[in-house]
Amino acid sequence: MSTLLHKKEALGKLRIAVISVSTTRTKLSEDKSGTWIKKQAKKQGNEVVIHQTVTDDIQAVQELVEHVTRKISPHAVILSGGTGISPKDVTIEAVSPLFTKELSAFGPVFAQLSFEEIDSAAIMSRATAGIIENSVVFCIPGSIKACKLACNGLIFPELGHLVKHMKE
Repeated sequence: MSTLLHKKEALGKLRIAVISVSTTRTKLSEDKSGTWIKKQAKKQGNEVVIHQTVTDDIQAVQELVEHVTRKISPHAVILSGGTGISPKDVTIEAVSPLFTKELSAFGPVFAQLSFEEIDSAAIMSRATAGIIENSVVFCIPGSIKACKLACNGLIFPELGHLVKHMKE
């Protein structure tokens, strides 16, 4: 079956969790990227089941992601922030050990899209994605520009298709 036919059979309204990882943005009112993701998800007809911030701490991120994927069970979790290379950036270290499957093409494809926009600085991104419980989980940079690129270029166009296959 072609990709186009698969996408036609993709799920429609999805349940999405938005988590912003930051040591500086502690209030939702300060969370421009998370707020943008939430608005875009709703604009596309999805339900945002949680929008929350969490500090850059491995245990705090893991506990929140495990709670969200086990208790709330959204189709997708989008984490923004904490994917850089500074010592405080721990989203990848917190989330990737929880993956039962990794979407290994997500990071390189996002890096390619980033390269087209920001040139060689794209090598600093550690964006990744995988499956935890029954949720597809994306870890993307926290800048609004990177969130828009990841969501508009990769996540939202494929999300229903990904969830359909994950549930087979």
